[in-house]
Amino acid sequence: MIELDGVPELIDPVMVAAFEGWNDAGDAASTAVAHLDREWKGEVFAALDAEDYYDFQVNRPTVFLEGGARKITWPTTRLSVVRIGGDKPRDLVLVRGIEPSMRWRSFCNEILGFAHELGVEMVVVLGALLGDTPHTRPVPVSGVTSDPDLARTMDLEETRYEGPTGIVGILQEACTHAGVPAVSLWAAVPHYVSQPPNPKATLALLNRLEDLIGLRIPLGELAEDARAWQLGVDQLAAEDSEVAEYVQTLEEARDTAELPEASGEAIAREFERYLRRRDPGPGAGPGGHATESGDGSYLRDTSSGRTRPPKPTRPDTGPGPVSGPGSGPARGTDSGSDSGSGSGSGPGSGPTPGEAPKDTPKDAPGDASADSPQDPPADAPGDSSEDSSED
Repeated sequence: MIELDGVPELIDPVMVAAFEGWNDAGDAASTAVAHLDREWKGEVFAALDAEDYYDFQVNRPTVFLEGGARKITWPTTRLSVVRIGGDKPRDLVLVRGIEPSMRWRSFCNEILGFAHELGVEMVVVLGALLGDTPHTRPVPVSGVTSDPDLARTMDLEETRYEGPTGIVGILQEACTHAGVPAVSLWAAVPHYVSQPPNPKATLALLNRLEDLIGLRIPLGELAEDARAWQLGVDQLAAEDSEVAEYVQTLEEARDTAELPEASGEAIAREFERYLRRRDPGPGAGPGGHATESGDGSYLRDTSSGRTRPPKPTRPDTGPGPVSGPGSGPARGTDSGSDSGSGSGSGPGSGPTPGEAPKDTPKDAPGDASADSPQDPPADAPGDSSEDSSED
């Protein structure tokens, strides 16, 4: 039973969700939701029962010390609410967690139960996939939906994907069957520098989300982090002539594919975003940061029983992955299965534009385990020059 006694009535709420693991190449999607939560000072009001959805041998709990006492943080999915101030205030319901190990239908039904009780108008699920995209070009972000009317009115792609999927695809379909408008936004992460973090992909997702829901999102230091990330990868790529040649091949393919768009819609879209950022809009205070509402905390009533938690190797063929800035296991692609072992694709090995890689899910790469390799998901559309994906 869902009880929301501690949450006030929301204003035009939109739910934004992201899940670590198979749907989250470079941790780009989960980092985007974490950024929203941090910038708008979200308060957790609910956490799903970890016992119901997670295999603790796959996603292990962590022990930490607080005031000399040992405590445990369990892997789970948490919901928070942020209010964006301004002339037309509105609320976002943020969902951030780990792709569940089991009971996916119950998991989605529970999230939809919260969406129904809170009066959510639309669900936006963020994901990231591995693709043959150069790190030197803008990150391709594609929006897909199962709703033909939504695809037409919001200039999105209607998904036609068939094959293995992840929790992003399952949640989107659950929303569609429940009559809740749902959209998935996918960022394509270069497979040769796939380890997290990837602030450039996170920034691209937030920019597309900003366009989709019509809110100005404070970016903080994210733009600077993205520039530093690209500079670091540039330097590492320059040290290996094979990698540099491969990146150049990807650049040429990308530029050729996008040449018609570069003179039209893409330029107009970037110019509109530039104008919007110059003109303070809803949710933006001095310095580009959101203003807070005076409604106080959104913390859930503790009597409800829910707790508030505290807080690349080279492939056999072709140029190898670049170890980009940041630490963490390298994650490659594997065109032979839906949970690959991490080999990158070489020049010319990607699918033709508009065609999905065979036997590779497009929904999103990754695994529920943080150190598992990630595959290029087949449930989301990618860039026309790499693995065009859907949903």
